[in-house]
Amino acid sequence: MVAAGSASRPLIIGTRGSPLALAQTNLISTSLLARHADLEIQIVRITTKGDVLRDRPLSSIGGRGVFVGEIEAALRSREIDLAVHSAKDLPSRLASDMLIAAFPPRSDARDVLVSRSGLLDELPPGARLGTSSPRRACQIRALRWDLDVVEVRGNVDTRLRKVQLGEYDALVLAAAGLIRLGREIEATQWLNTEQMISAVGQGALALETRADNDRVIALASELDDPPTRIAVTAERAFLARLGAGCTAAAGAHAELVAHNEPGVGSNNSLRIMGMIGSVEGRLVRGVQRGPPEHAEEIGLRLAEDLLARGGAEFLNDAANGEAILEA
Repeated sequence: MVAAGSASRPLIIGTRGSPLALAQTNLISTSLLARHADLEIQIVRITTKGDVLRDRPLSSIGGRGVFVGEIEAALRSREIDLAVHSAKDLPSRLASDMLIAAFPPRSDARDVLVSRSGLLDELPPGARLGTSSPRRACQIRALRWDLDVVEVRGNVDTRLRKVQLGEYDALVLAAAGLIRLGREIEATQWLNTEQMISAVGQGALALETRADNDRVIALASELDDPPTRIAVTAERAFLARLGAGCTAAAGAHAELVAHNEPGVGSNNSLRIMGMIGSVEGRLVRGVQRGPPEHAEEIGLRLAEDLLARGGAEFLNDAANGEAILEA
C-alpha cells in the first residue's frame, strides 16, 4: 500500500465540466493540497449523458445516475483515480467495485427561491416558477397551488439567466450551488427544511473511487466528515427503500441533534425528515429519530412509515407516468 501523502504519481480527479462541478472539485483539490503540499493533482472534465441531453426530462434518459455513469466508467478504466460528485446525483446503491471514500463537511442543504417578484408568499397567482425537481414541484404546489410550476433544465448560470430575461418569474434551486459559485446574494428567500424537505444528499459532496484503490481511499478518507456521512447514510437508505430508480417526488434530510439527558449528559441523536408525494402537490411527511450508529435502520424505518401511509401509491403513479428529477 502506498502512503497517503506519496507524490509518486499524480492524483487524477474526474468531474463534470459545469462551472459548479469544477468549483466543487477545486474545493476538494485545495483541501487535499493543504494536507499534502507535494501532491500533484490533475483534473479531468468528463461529459455525462445528463450533460448532453439537456432538453429532455432526466427521468426519460435514466433518472438518478445520468450524471455519474461516464465518470464511473473512467474510474473503472483507470483514466481517473477519484471522482467528485454532488451526493444527490448518485444512485442509492453503488456497484460493488465502487466505494465512497469520503463525504466532506456538508454545505447548506436548503433550497432557495430566486425571484423577480419577492418572497414565495408574495408571488402573484399564475407566476411562472421553474424547477428541475418533482420534489420541489410537489412541495411548492402544496404551499402555492395557484402558481404555474414548470420544468427548467440547464446549469445554475443558465437558470438564473432565464429569470433575469423574464422567461420565469422565479426559480427554486439548491442553496449549496449558489454558495459554491459565490452567488448566494442572488437568493431572494432561503426555504427552511421544515417547509421544503431537501433532496437526498443535497449540499453534500461524495468522493468516489475504486474499492481496490488503497492509495486513493487513504487520501480521500482524510476529508471524510462523520456527521455528514451519518446523515447522508440515513438519507440514502431511505431512497434505496423507495427504489434505486425512483422518479417520484421524494426527499429526506437528516441531521445530528444535540440534547441533554439527565444523568447521562450531552449526546447526539439522529433526526431524519422525509416526504413522498406527487407533482400535483399531494404528499405524506414523517420524522424518525434514533442513535447515529443506526443511521441506515432509521432511514429505512422512515421509508416504511411513509410507504404505509400513502407513499406507495405515489411511487406507483410516478412509475406509470413521467416525472422530472433532481439536477
